[in-house]
Amino acid sequence: MHELSITQSLVDAVLERTGERTVTGVNLRIGPLSGVLPDAMRFCFDIVSAGTSLAGAQLKIDEPQGLARCRSCGTEFELADLILLCPCGSADVEVLSGRELMVMSVEVA
Repeated sequence: MHELSITQSLVDAVLERTGERTVTGVNLRIGPLSGVLPDAMRFCFDIVSAGTSLAGAQLKIDEPQGLARCRSCGTEFELADLILLCPCGSADVEVLSGRELMVMSVEVA
């Protein structure tokens, strides 16, 4: 489960920026094509943040839909997973969104 190491890196990065201030919330954006499971991040966050100034902070995760454009027919369509195939049958698609894995904001007391 690589989400544990990603969550540890997230907590370390937030602690570097916030120091000893109490963190009340962390807002993330995780796309369905990022390879990261939001539920696993939520589970790991409570474990990794225990004993730090992030303990008890609320982890809020925005989960945008994946979006792609077919280079063959020009259609834009949603992507729920890494099967990059246009409804027209073409595999020549450009991923427009869904790979996000970013910290949007941190809330401190």
